[in-house]
Amino acid sequence: MNNQPADAEIRNAYELAKERYAALHVDTEEAIAKLENIAISLHCWQGDDVGGFEDPERGLSGGIMATGNYPGKARSVAELRQDLDKAYSLIPGDHRLNLHAIYLDTDQKVARNEILPEHFASWADWGKANHHGIDFNPTLFSHPLADDGFTLASEDEGIRQFWVEHCIASREVGAYLGEELGTPAITNIWIPDGYKDTPYDRFGPRLRLRDSLDIIFEK
Repeated sequence: MNNQPADAEIRNAYELAKERYAALHVDTEEAIAKLENIAISLHCWQGDDVGGFEDPERGLSGGIMATGNYPGKARSVAELRQDLDKAYSLIPGDHRLNLHAIYLDTDQKVARNEILPEHFASWADWGKANHHGIDFNPTLFSHPLADDGFTLASEDEGIRQFWVEHCIASREVGAYLGEELGTPAITNIWIPDGYKDTPYDRFGPRLRLRDSLDIIFEK
């Protein structure tokens, strides 16, 4: 049984909405024209429940609310791209992809602080072929060195250094994607660090985070 509305029904509903918005001095045609020039950066992790392809057997951690067990989720880079292609085909306009570091495309085991642009070259090729700009995210969760809830603000200097190196490497990947695709890539650093209670030292973690970010953005 097909419950999809017919084109005529959709157009009639739109004309009704258009009239009602016009009564509020809103020009829907003008609004739609503006929307056509706005690119949405679609989160890649919506295709596989934040599992990524770095270590599919590892569970999620770091304050992630998803379970990683969504039925029918993408199990490979190829499957994720197929799902993304389908999603983009249903969304009017030309849009972007927000890509996390754990979605690298390689057969080798790569430490997060050792990721290179070459591990994301196939994503650049996919973006070119489909006219998608790509933004980038370092992944500061679901990793043994993030299990205590602290990364860039960790008291452990070795842990902080690891995540600083990961963020620097991620910025290099973002720069590469921007150059390859001819559109600036936004490299967004989502930081999971924090307490759920009130510790006696609330300033120390902030200082460590500041120092880590200063190093990351030095170049």
